[in-house]
Amino acid sequence: MDVAKTIADIRKCVATARAAGKTVGLVPTMGALHVGHVSLIEAARSRCDYVVVSIFVNPTQFGPGEDFEKYPRPEEEDFATCARHGVDAVFAPGASEMYPRENLSWVSVEKLTAPLCGRSRPGHFRGVTTVCTKLFNIVGCDVAFFGQKDAQQAVVIQRMVADLKVPLEIVVCPTVREPDGLAVSSRNKYLSPQQRKDAVQVYRSLVRCRELIAAGNVDASDIRTQMCEILRQVPGIEIEYVSIVDAETLDEVDQVQGRILAAVAVRLGSARLIDNILVDTSGQ
Repeated sequence: MDVAKTIADIRKCVATARAAGKTVGLVPTMGALHVGHVSLIEAARSRCDYVVVSIFVNPTQFGPGEDFEKYPRPEEEDFATCARHGVDAVFAPGASEMYPRENLSWVSVEKLTAPLCGRSRPGHFRGVTTVCTKLFNIVGCDVAFFGQKDAQQAVVIQRMVADLKVPLEIVVCPTVREPDGLAVSSRNKYLSPQQRKDAVQVYRSLVRCRELIAAGNVDASDIRTQMCEILRQVPGIEIEYVSIVDAETLDEVDQVQGRILAAVAVRLGSARLIDNILVDTSGQ
Protein backbone atom coordinates (compact mmCIF):
# COMPACT_ATOMS: atom_id res chain seq x y z
CA MET A 1 0.00 0.00 0.00
CA ASP A 2 1.31 3.43 -0.94
CA VAL A 3 1.01 6.35 1.47
CA ALA A 4 1.10 9.73 -0.27
CA LYS A 5 1.42 12.95 1.68
CA THR A 6 1.52 15.27 -1.33
CA ILE A 7 -0.75 15.95 -4.27
CA ALA A 8 2.07 15.15 -6.67
CA ASP A 9 2.66 11.74 -5.10
CA ILE A 10 -0.98 10.61 -5.11
CA ARG A 11 -1.33 11.74 -8.71
CA LYS A 12 1.68 9.59 -9.62
CA CYS A 13 0.11 6.59 -7.90
CA VAL A 14 -3.19 7.08 -9.71
CA ALA A 15 -1.45 7.70 -13.05
CA THR A 16 0.30 4.34 -12.74
CA ALA A 17 -3.03 2.64 -12.05
CA ARG A 18 -4.62 4.44 -15.00
CA ALA A 19 -1.79 3.34 -17.28
CA ALA A 20 -2.63 -0.25 -16.32
CA GLY A 21 -6.25 0.31 -17.33
CA LYS A 22 -7.61 0.31 -13.78
CA THR A 23 -10.74 2.08 -12.57
CA VAL A 24 -10.22 4.29 -9.53
CA GLY A 25 -12.43 4.52 -6.45
CA LEU A 26 -12.10 7.14 -3.72
CA VAL A 27 -13.26 6.90 -0.10
CA PRO A 28 -12.96 10.40 1.41
CA THR A 29 -12.57 10.35 5.22
CA MET A 30 -11.36 12.44 8.11
CA GLY A 31 -9.63 9.40 9.60
CA ALA A 32 -10.40 7.74 12.95
CA LEU A 33 -11.53 4.85 10.78
CA HIS A 34 -14.22 2.49 12.06
CA VAL A 35 -16.40 -0.29 10.66
CA GLY A 36 -18.52 2.26 8.80
CA HIS A 37 -15.48 3.43 6.87
CA VAL A 38 -14.46 -0.18 6.30
CA SER A 39 -17.85 -0.83 4.69
CA LEU A 40 -17.13 2.01 2.25
CA ILE A 41 -13.69 0.56 1.51
CA GLU A 42 -15.25 -2.84 0.85
CA ALA A 43 -17.82 -1.27 -1.46
CA ALA A 44 -15.02 0.47 -3.33
CA ARG A 45 -13.04 -2.77 -3.58
CA SER A 46 -16.06 -4.51 -5.09
CA ARG A 47 -16.60 -1.79 -7.70
CA CYS A 48 -13.13 -0.52 -8.59
CA ASP A 49 -9.71 -1.93 -9.50
CA TYR A 50 -7.73 0.66 -7.51
CA VAL A 51 -8.92 2.11 -4.20
CA VAL A 52 -7.72 5.37 -2.68
CA VAL A 53 -8.65 6.42 0.86
CA SER A 54 -8.11 10.06 1.73
CA ILE A 55 -7.49 10.95 5.37
CA PHE A 56 -7.75 14.66 6.03
CA VAL A 57 -9.35 16.52 8.93
CA ASN A 58 -10.61 19.46 6.90
CA PRO A 59 -10.42 22.71 8.89
CA THR A 60 -12.82 24.62 6.65
CA GLN A 61 -15.83 22.48 7.59
CA PHE A 62 -15.47 23.16 11.31
CA GLY A 63 -17.06 26.23 12.84
CA PRO A 64 -15.89 28.27 15.85
CA GLY A 65 -16.14 26.26 19.05
CA GLU A 66 -16.46 22.92 17.23
CA ASP A 67 -14.16 19.96 17.81
CA PHE A 68 -11.47 20.51 15.17
CA GLU A 69 -8.59 20.55 17.65
CA LYS A 70 -9.68 17.45 19.56
CA TYR A 71 -10.95 15.44 16.59
CA PRO A 72 -9.22 12.02 16.83
CA ARG A 73 -6.22 11.55 14.54
CA PRO A 74 -4.86 7.99 15.03
CA GLU A 75 -2.85 8.04 11.81
CA GLU A 76 -0.84 4.84 12.20
CA GLU A 77 -3.95 2.86 13.22
CA ASP A 78 -5.78 4.24 10.21
CA PHE A 79 -2.95 3.24 7.87
CA ALA A 80 -3.00 -0.28 9.34
CA THR A 81 -6.78 -0.51 8.87
CA CYS A 82 -6.44 0.51 5.24
CA ALA A 83 -3.66 -2.02 4.62
CA ARG A 84 -5.70 -4.84 6.20
CA HIS A 85 -8.64 -4.11 3.95
CA GLY A 86 -6.84 -3.99 0.64
CA VAL A 87 -6.55 -0.25 0.05
CA ASP A 88 -4.08 0.51 -2.72
CA ALA A 89 -3.13 4.04 -1.71
CA VAL A 90 -3.78 6.42 1.17
CA PHE A 91 -3.72 10.15 0.54
CA ALA A 92 -2.96 11.84 3.88
CA PRO A 93 -2.06 15.47 3.21
CA GLY A 94 -1.46 18.16 5.79
CA ALA A 95 -3.50 21.35 5.87
CA SER A 96 -0.73 23.30 4.13
CA GLU A 97 -0.85 20.86 1.21
CA MET A 98 -4.59 21.31 0.70
CA TYR A 99 -4.66 25.02 1.58
CA PRO A 100 -1.17 26.38 0.79
CA ARG A 101 -2.41 29.98 0.92
CA GLU A 102 -5.57 31.87 1.77
CA ASN A 103 -8.41 30.06 0.02
CA LEU A 104 -10.31 32.50 -2.20
CA SER A 105 -12.22 29.98 -4.31
CA TRP A 106 -15.16 28.11 -2.80
CA VAL A 107 -17.80 25.69 -4.04
CA SER A 108 -21.27 26.38 -2.64
CA VAL A 109 -24.49 24.44 -3.11
CA GLU A 110 -27.57 26.53 -2.37
CA LYS A 111 -30.91 25.55 -0.81
CA LEU A 112 -29.90 21.96 0.07
CA THR A 113 -27.38 23.25 2.61
CA ALA A 114 -29.83 25.55 4.43
CA PRO A 115 -32.00 23.08 6.42
CA LEU A 116 -31.07 20.35 8.93
CA CYS A 117 -27.39 20.64 9.92
CA GLY A 118 -27.02 23.82 7.86
CA ARG A 119 -29.10 25.79 10.37
CA SER A 120 -26.64 25.29 13.21
CA ARG A 121 -23.40 24.89 11.24
CA PRO A 122 -23.11 27.90 8.91
CA GLY A 123 -20.28 27.45 6.43
CA HIS A 124 -19.94 23.73 7.17
CA PHE A 125 -21.17 22.50 3.82
CA ARG A 126 -19.17 25.08 1.90
CA GLY A 127 -16.10 23.54 3.50
CA VAL A 128 -17.30 20.02 2.65
CA THR A 129 -18.11 20.76 -0.99
CA THR A 130 -14.89 22.67 -1.51
CA VAL A 131 -12.64 19.98 -0.04
CA CYS A 132 -14.50 17.22 -1.92
CA THR A 133 -14.05 19.13 -5.17
CA LYS A 134 -10.34 19.42 -4.40
CA LEU A 135 -10.12 15.68 -3.68
CA PHE A 136 -12.05 14.75 -6.83
CA ASN A 137 -9.72 16.95 -8.90
CA ILE A 138 -6.58 15.67 -7.19
CA VAL A 139 -7.40 11.95 -7.38
CA GLY A 140 -9.38 11.98 -10.60
CA CYS A 141 -11.52 9.05 -9.43
CA ASP A 142 -14.24 7.28 -11.37
CA VAL A 143 -16.40 6.58 -8.31
CA ALA A 144 -16.52 8.14 -4.83
CA PHE A 145 -18.14 6.45 -1.84
CA PHE A 146 -20.05 8.16 0.98
CA GLY A 147 -22.15 6.92 3.90
CA GLN A 148 -25.89 7.34 4.34
CA LYS A 149 -25.37 8.39 7.97
CA ASP A 150 -24.32 11.79 6.65
CA ALA A 151 -27.45 11.96 4.51
CA GLN A 152 -27.50 15.69 3.90
CA GLN A 153 -23.84 15.64 2.90
CA ALA A 154 -24.54 12.84 0.42
CA VAL A 155 -27.46 14.72 -1.14
CA VAL A 156 -25.39 17.90 -1.40
CA ILE A 157 -22.40 16.13 -2.98
CA GLN A 158 -24.62 14.30 -5.47
CA ARG A 159 -26.24 17.57 -6.53
CA MET A 160 -22.89 19.36 -6.78
CA VAL A 161 -21.46 16.63 -9.02
CA ALA A 162 -24.57 16.65 -11.20
CA ASP A 163 -24.77 20.45 -11.50
CA LEU A 164 -21.07 20.91 -12.26
CA LYS A 165 -20.92 17.90 -14.62
CA VAL A 166 -18.09 16.32 -12.67
CA PRO A 167 -17.25 13.07 -14.49
CA LEU A 168 -17.64 10.61 -11.63
CA GLU A 169 -20.28 8.50 -9.93
CA ILE A 170 -21.31 9.02 -6.30
CA VAL A 171 -22.25 5.84 -4.42
CA VAL A 172 -24.05 6.19 -1.09
CA CYS A 173 -23.66 3.14 1.16
CA PRO A 174 -25.98 2.09 4.01
CA THR A 175 -25.43 3.29 7.56
CA VAL A 176 -23.50 0.79 9.68
CA ARG A 177 -24.92 0.32 13.17
CA GLU A 178 -23.89 -1.15 16.49
CA PRO A 179 -25.92 -4.20 17.66
CA ASP A 180 -28.25 -1.88 19.63
CA GLY A 181 -28.84 0.34 16.60
CA LEU A 182 -26.56 3.28 17.34
CA ALA A 183 -25.02 4.56 14.12
CA VAL A 184 -21.25 4.04 14.09
CA SER A 185 -19.42 7.36 14.28
CA SER A 186 -15.96 8.64 15.16
CA ARG A 187 -17.64 11.03 17.61
CA ASN A 188 -19.10 8.14 19.63
CA LYS A 189 -15.69 8.10 21.35
CA TYR A 190 -16.71 11.30 23.14
CA LEU A 191 -19.52 9.46 25.00
CA SER A 192 -19.21 8.23 28.57
CA PRO A 193 -20.45 4.67 29.24
CA GLN A 194 -23.83 6.01 30.44
CA GLN A 195 -24.12 8.43 27.54
CA ARG A 196 -23.34 5.58 25.17
CA LYS A 197 -26.34 3.67 26.58
CA ASP A 198 -28.53 6.77 26.35
CA ALA A 199 -27.48 7.48 22.75
CA VAL A 200 -29.51 4.55 21.45
CA GLN A 201 -32.63 6.70 21.95
CA VAL A 202 -31.71 8.47 18.72
CA TYR A 203 -32.16 5.29 16.72
CA ARG A 204 -35.26 4.35 18.72
CA SER A 205 -36.88 7.61 17.69
CA LEU A 206 -36.21 6.78 14.05
CA VAL A 207 -37.57 3.27 14.47
CA ARG A 208 -40.73 4.79 15.95
CA CYS A 209 -41.02 7.03 12.91
CA ARG A 210 -40.81 4.03 10.58
CA GLU A 211 -43.40 2.13 12.64
CA LEU A 212 -45.87 5.02 12.60
CA ILE A 213 -45.58 5.43 8.84
CA ALA A 214 -45.98 1.67 8.32
CA ALA A 215 -49.15 1.86 10.43
CA GLY A 216 -50.56 4.51 8.12
CA ASN A 217 -49.74 7.71 10.01
CA VAL A 218 -48.85 10.35 7.43
CA ASP A 219 -49.03 13.40 9.71
CA ALA A 220 -45.42 14.56 9.84
CA SER A 221 -46.05 16.90 12.76
CA ASP A 222 -47.52 14.12 14.89
CA ILE A 223 -44.67 11.77 13.96
CA ARG A 224 -42.07 14.38 14.93
CA THR A 225 -43.85 14.92 18.25
CA GLN A 226 -43.72 11.23 19.09
CA MET A 227 -40.05 11.05 18.08
CA CYS A 228 -39.24 13.96 20.38
CA GLU A 229 -41.06 12.24 23.24
CA ILE A 230 -38.73 9.26 22.90
CA LEU A 231 -35.64 11.48 22.85
CA ARG A 232 -36.83 13.42 25.91
CA GLN A 233 -36.90 10.22 27.94
CA VAL A 234 -33.17 10.87 28.43
CA PRO A 235 -32.67 14.15 30.36
CA GLY A 236 -29.13 14.54 29.04
CA ILE A 237 -30.19 14.66 25.38
CA GLU A 238 -30.47 18.16 23.93
CA ILE A 239 -32.48 18.07 20.71
CA GLU A 240 -31.06 20.16 17.88
CA TYR A 241 -33.62 19.07 15.29
CA VAL A 242 -36.08 16.33 14.46
CA SER A 243 -37.09 16.69 10.82
CA ILE A 244 -39.06 14.84 8.19
CA VAL A 245 -38.09 16.07 4.76
CA ASP A 246 -38.36 15.19 1.11
CA ALA A 247 -35.44 12.86 0.39
CA GLU A 248 -34.35 14.79 -2.70
CA THR A 249 -35.12 18.46 -1.97
CA LEU A 250 -34.71 18.27 1.83
CA ASP A 251 -37.81 20.46 2.19
CA GLU A 252 -39.91 19.84 5.30
CA VAL A 253 -43.12 17.92 4.57
CA ASP A 254 -46.54 18.17 6.23
CA GLN A 255 -47.73 14.83 4.90
CA VAL A 256 -45.58 11.75 4.41
CA GLN A 257 -45.63 10.62 0.81
CA GLY A 258 -43.07 9.25 -1.63
CA ARG A 259 -39.47 9.07 -0.43
CA ILE A 260 -38.84 10.91 2.83
CA LEU A 261 -35.83 11.32 5.07
CA ALA A 262 -36.36 11.33 8.82
CA ALA A 263 -33.32 13.01 10.37
CA VAL A 264 -32.27 13.71 13.94
CA ALA A 265 -29.45 15.72 15.48
CA VAL A 266 -28.85 15.86 19.23
CA ARG A 267 -26.16 16.85 21.68
CA LEU A 268 -25.26 14.42 24.41
CA GLY A 269 -22.48 15.59 26.64
CA SER A 270 -19.72 16.90 24.39
CA ALA A 271 -20.87 14.81 21.41
CA ARG A 272 -23.08 15.95 18.57
CA LEU A 273 -24.84 12.90 17.13
CA ILE A 274 -26.75 12.69 13.85
CA ASP A 275 -28.74 9.85 12.35
CA ASN A 276 -31.45 9.28 9.79
CA ILE A 277 -33.56 6.75 7.95
CA LEU A 278 -35.04 6.73 4.47
CA VAL A 279 -38.66 5.67 4.10
CA ASP A 280 -40.28 5.09 0.72
CA THR A 281 -44.08 5.04 0.78
CA SER A 282 -44.45 4.89 -2.99
CA GLY A 283 -45.41 1.21 -2.93
CA GLN A 284 -47.85 1.50 -0.07
